[in-house]
Amino acid sequence: MSRLTIEASTPLCLLQDAGRFGVRHLGVTQGGALDWVSMSWANWLLGNALDAPVIEVTLGGFSLLAEDYCVLALAGADLTASIDERPISPGRSFILQKGQRLHLTQPVLGARAYLAAPGGFAAAQVLGSCASVVREELGGLDGFGRPLAAGASLGYSGSATRLRELTAEQLPDLQSAAPLQVILGAQIGEFSGQSLFDVFNLPWTLDSRADRMGMRLLGTPLQYQGRPMISEGIPLGAIQVPPDGQPIVLLNDRQTIGGYPRLGALTPLALARLAQCLPGHQVRLAPVVQETAYRQQVAYLRKLEGQ
Repeated sequence: MSRLTIEASTPLCLLQDAGRFGVRHLGVTQGGALDWVSMSWANWLLGNALDAPVIEVTLGGFSLLAEDYCVLALAGADLTASIDERPISPGRSFILQKGQRLHLTQPVLGARAYLAAPGGFAAAQVLGSCASVVREELGGLDGFGRPLAAGASLGYSGSATRLRELTAEQLPDLQSAAPLQVILGAQIGEFSGQSLFDVFNLPWTLDSRADRMGMRLLGTPLQYQGRPMISEGIPLGAIQVPPDGQPIVLLNDRQTIGGYPRLGALTPLALARLAQCLPGHQVRLAPVVQETAYRQQVAYLRKLEGQ
């Protein structure tokens, strides 16, 4: 098994895969890569299964040392990556010679980069996944969801010799100004007419209060006019509106149930884009019918699998 040693890390650097499924009835959330699109492309560059374990590096501060010759791949945000002192851009596989170091320092474009190894990084599965969920102490290298720490050893058993690079058409557009699509939810008709106009016609600013559980949107407060709710299951991307009227988009590490009214839920493709936005970034929302969102998702998955 080939080895890499982590020399620097932060609490925001985590081992992730596609997440845990079939366990929410136990109160266990799914976890997994926030930007599943970039994770998939990182794995595609090495010929891996698209959901193979990767390292999710948020905002930088991560470096590792190659203990053996290896071929790795990087996709997602531009976090000023370099091999020793040589810059490397995301969207490609690359060689690390024994003794060379890979550094990801700070964001230039986007928030999260994904580092893949041939066959995926080795880690024990907990409830069918190695995805790290710190709050629930599940997954990761040790099985207890801890962030990757300096001194830890990363192993993988696959091999890759061919270097690949994403084309301009394949690279996710991290600067897209297109609205984030929302599938409308059951409580949408319980908001005031003015609020429904505002939510889809005014910009929203990402608050600094953001983590893998959710991202708060700041803007004109929304008014819910319905009855108090009984807690119900929460899907990925749900947009809850608490009493202060400021929406919260719930992400992979969200709680499994909640009692705030929901506008709806972001589509998976919209979630991948949101995951690359930094605090202070402005976004807009646009409604989409479920059938259209489904067709778009299937088309993108076919694009990934058919490359």
